[in-house]
Amino acid sequence: MGAHKTISLADEKMQYEFTAKLKSRLMMTLGIGVVMLILGIILLSLGIGEAHHAAEHGKDAAKHSAEHGHHHYHWFKRVIANLWLNATFFNGIALIGVFFLSFNYVAHAGWSVIIKRVPETFGEFLPISMGAILSLFLLQIALGDDFTLFHWTHAGITDPNSKNYDAIIAGKSGFLNVPFFIARMVIFFSLWYLLFRRLRSFSLQEEQITDFKGYLKNPIIYNKAVYTSAIFLVVFAVSESVIAWDWLMSIDVHWFSTMFGWQNFASWFVSGLATITLTVILLKEQGYLKSVTKHHLHDLGKFMFAFSVFWAYVTFCQFLLIYYAHIPEETTYFNARLNLWDGYYRFLFYFNFFINFAFPLLVLMAKEAKRTTVILKVVAGAILVGHYLDFYLIIMPGTIGNNSGFGFVEIGCILIFASLFIYTVAHNLTKAPMIAKNHPFIKESQAFSQFN
Repeated sequence: MGAHKTISLADEKMQYEFTAKLKSRLMMTLGIGVVMLILGIILLSLGIGEAHHAAEHGKDAAKHSAEHGHHHYHWFKRVIANLWLNATFFNGIALIGVFFLSFNYVAHAGWSVIIKRVPETFGEFLPISMGAILSLFLLQIALGDDFTLFHWTHAGITDPNSKNYDAIIAGKSGFLNVPFFIARMVIFFSLWYLLFRRLRSFSLQEEQITDFKGYLKNPIIYNKAVYTSAIFLVVFAVSESVIAWDWLMSIDVHWFSTMFGWQNFASWFVSGLATITLTVILLKEQGYLKSVTKHHLHDLGKFMFAFSVFWAYVTFCQFLLIYYAHIPEETTYFNARLNLWDGYYRFLFYFNFFINFAFPLLVLMAKEAKRTTVILKVVAGAILVGHYLDFYLIIMPGTIGNNSGFGFVEIGCILIFASLFIYTVAHNLTKAPMIAKNHPFIKESQAFSQFN
């Protein structure tokens, strides 16, 4: 490998400063988000800002209702759907931070050590996202059938004597029932956070080491982190797919796809990679992480490139298999996104492939593009917008149909969750040195370089 001049750790800004200016901006953004959400709720309650497409496309709406047995649309359901969208999307980014940390530990990877503090802070957002998701689900159950995003929770849906009886849903009731759904949620939440806290604890313990050379001979703390990471990866492998079925696929409860867990993973993973890349570049521009070179950025760029292609591969293969099989309970998912309501979601469906596949593929194909901070920031930003759209397309058609939109409620929810996430990351960056100076592979990470 080519050699390059390494920066001494003594020249690094080790302590992150969460400035009063940034705090005030984030709090202002949060406040604006709350105000916009409240304003949006008021306007929707007055009938202002609703799509009112049902009257225009009554035939399609009736058809979709007949296929899925959905109750009539209530404006507050749009609020719940947007909160659910943001909670699941940002929960995924937080979880991917822990996943990134874990697979690098298990792989004994050295290149990423210099940036490990960034994904390490993402996991601190899990209690917020987990609390939001659990609270939103319980709220839906408490409010009743007209407000829930999940048709399988409706009263009498599994009772053969009820007018709401659905034989297909009844056949899935052993898995899709409220107590088991909540139990899975709580178990996975607990495992994710407990394992993350253990990894974070090991990382902070490493900072207390005074005899670095002695530690290299027997890196006990590092080895414990590797074992914990291996456990997390097993838990993640199971829970990520199950959570994708629960939180997203069961919205369109008659539909199923064995590839959906992979699609959800790819979307979460590339969104997490984009967030890590953006954060690293922004910190470097502020004078932190001086040891991060074009070679580290190149690897992050390759990750975004590769998993944008992987997302497209899984998503398009899923579409092709369903298209060729032409089984009604499978095609209904894509029918809602391409044909119903006069093709209400059709443009977004095709644009989703452009922004999440074609754009990253073409822009990041050149080697230098993966090393150029401006290009990486643009692509990372586009990926985050694109995969937010991907989750939008997964959630909205099956919950509120053509009553979706992009107004005060949507913008408010984004501002609330984004500001909370950034605040959490920035606050926790102050709790440890910016670079893990006692990590066994720190020198390897500093010297890391690609060919030329």
